[in-house]
Formats: sequence, C-alpha cells, structure tokens
Amino acid sequence: MSTDYHPMWQELGLDLDAHDALLGVLGPLYEKTFLTQPNRPQGMDYFNFVMSEVHGLRVKELLDHKEKGGFVTGTFCTFVPEELVLAAGGICVGLCAGAEWSTPEVDALLPRTTCALIKGAFGFASARVCPYLAASDLVVGENTCDGKKKAWESFHRFVKELHVMDMPQVKNSTGHALLREQYGILLKKLEDVGGRKVTPEALEGAISTVNAKRRALARLTVLRQANPAPISGLDALLVQQVSFYDDPVRFTASVEALCDELEERVRQGKGVHEGRRPRLLMSGCPMAVPNWKLPHIVEQAGAIIVGEESCIGTRGLRNEVRQGSGGLDAQLEALTERYFAIDCAIFSPNPERQEHVVDMSATQQADGVIHFSLPFCTPYQSEALRMEPALEAGGLPVLRIDTDYSPEDAGQLSTRVEAFLERLEA
Repeated sequence: MSTDYHPMWQELGLDLDAHDALLGVLGPLYEKTFLTQPNRPQGMDYFNFVMSEVHGLRVKELLDHKEKGGFVTGTFCTFVPEELVLAAGGICVGLCAGAEWSTPEVDALLPRTTCALIKGAFGFASARVCPYLAASDLVVGENTCDGKKKAWESFHRFVKELHVMDMPQVKNSTGHALLREQYGILLKKLEDVGGRKVTPEALEGAISTVNAKRRALARLTVLRQANPAPISGLDALLVQQVSFYDDPVRFTASVEALCDELEERVRQGKGVHEGRRPRLLMSGCPMAVPNWKLPHIVEQAGAIIVGEESCIGTRGLRNEVRQGSGGLDAQLEALTERYFAIDCAIFSPNPERQEHVVDMSATQQADGVIHFSLPFCTPYQSEALRMEPALEAGGLPVLRIDTDYSPEDAGQLSTRVEAFLERLEA
C-alpha cells in the first residue's frame, strides 16, 4: 500500500496488531500464488492493484461514500441482490470469510462441525480484522443452509445491524412467493437505512449496472473456452472474487479491457501456457478471498482450470435481470425470477445444477471435473455423492475433494490431483 491506513483502521475499531499480522500473511501468499505465474495478461495489473489496496483505498472509498450520505451493506451470498442496495444509495460488498482466523474464539461460539466458510466469517469478525464488516451499516444474512440459520443468532454481536433474509428450499410457486416477499422486505429495510425511497428509475439504473457487470464476466467465461486458454484459472478466479469488492462500473470497464486483450490472444492462438494441458472445471462450494489453495495446487500440477461452477463463478453471474419491467412491483418480480433461477445446493431436488455442470463442461471443453466441498457443508457434499457417479457414467471423469482453508493437507491434495491428471492423460 502506498498510504499508511492505520489511522483509518483504528477509527474503524480494528485490532491493529492482528490486522497487521493478517496483511503480513496475505501479501506473501498473493505474491507466491499469482505474481509468479508466467505469461499473465497485462490487464491483470488492475486486479493486482485492487488486491494491493483491498483493505486500503477501497475501504476509504466506502467511508467517503458514507460521508456523502450513502451507506454500506455487507453480504455473504449471491442471493442478496446488489441491485437493491445500489438503488437505495448504498454500496454492496462481500465480507471476509475465506481463511481460518481466531480459531479458539470461534470454537466457543460454533460447533466444531460447522463449515469453514461460516467459521472463517466468525473468525474475521471476532478478531476485528475485516474492515468491510467494520464499515458496513447493515449486514444481510440469509437462511440458506442450517449452519447459517443458527450462526446468525450469534453473529449479530459483531455488527451494527443484521437483517436476516429467509430463503426458499424448494423451487415451486410457494418458494418463488417467499423469495419475492423477502426481497420486498429487504427493499424497505434498505430504504430505512439509506433514508430515501427507491424509485423505479433508480432501480432500473441499478439493474442496468449489475447486468453490465454480469455480461463482462460472461464474456470472460466464453473466452476461456478457447484452446489454448488465454488466461489461467487462478487469474480468472481472482477477477470473479474482485467483483464482490470493487466499484461495479469501474470493475466492468476493467474486465472489458482484459477481455479485449484476451480476444487478441485467442486470435493469435496464444495461450497462457505452451503445449497441451488437461482442462478442468471446478464445481461446488464458493471460494472466497484468500481461498486459493486448491486452484493453485491444480495448476501447479500442470492442468488449467477453464471454468468455475460456483457462487463465485457462473452460478452467481448467469442470467440477467429482465429490464424495462415497469414499476417497482414488476421490477421486484423480475429480480425474483432471476435470483430464483440460481441452482444452489440448498434447493431439493436440484437437478438443474448437474445439468449445468454437464453443459458447462462441454462448452468449456473440460476434460474432467474437480468437485470441491468444504468439510461439513452438507448441501454440496450430499450433491457430490450423487453427481460423481452420474457424471462418470456419462464419460466425464470427476475428482471429489473435501478440504478447508488450512495448508496442512496440501501435499496429500497434490498427490490426488496428480493421480487424477494421469488418469485423464491415459
């Protein structure tokens, strides 16, 4: 960072010593994981800058927005519509959850059999090392899995205000009506926090902004279909992760510029790596910053990741919100249609997700699938048990991996990934 942000972090109430320790880990980890990659696109320089200032300049932008009368909403899930936050005058940011932190304090609040994502969120919160959480005027939780439902009962102690949104579990008319009702309640909550009514014009503009971001990310996904791949899976994952933090308009322009460069690489037949490499699809749980362990292992082993079927990847960016719907009621219905189509593992039954993996494997020219689950994430672990034999029967090899954020199993994972790649090559 080019500026000393310690006064800002202190004003936010962060534990400065613990936060310095966190940054002392993240900086070298980022350099080792990303900056050592060969033949990176020049367009990734912007995302390097964002990550170098992710706890600095971006946080200052949030505070500047608040000083001008705006507000900040922190979220953990793609079911929380960024469109509603923007329309109400807020900024929507993803909250810290992708690493183990403050484990003894977390174990006093949550069962040991809680998934790593929830425990990571509690760790960052209890240790006071997440500036995004500290800057948030409102945190929106969502009752997706059972772990989150019970976690919110304790998480409220860490936030200024917590709004819990109920979630449907079945895709039928009743589930659709529930989600529509919850979005209406969330809209009123955001209006209260922002101190102004949301107009159809404001919501239409916000829908346009977020749709443009989704189109840019979809363009990146399409470019990764090229063989050889013009960008590494790690860099593409980073772009998708940054989408949860960065200003949406600036982010969209930066992704479009990156895609222009990648299109030129594809025209010239230039890949990020020379020679044939096994092409893999990552499927399963979301990978929040700085959860880069498994993708790093996969690409270090000689494969290339050409797509992510996850909330960070295509599950979160597929489908645009229908525009030109009319008044607020029609716009809320259009939002509900779009978000209800997400094939999250919380839904039962959920055949659309397996179909999505099959279709995406074909379009991305994937040779195999790595299904990633966090330990104790029952929804995705359960679906993996059924998805693996179904995909294998269809001729698509699958490696099922359950792992948390700890580096302790890195050697074992490397061995398993290498054996899987040998199987593909054979």
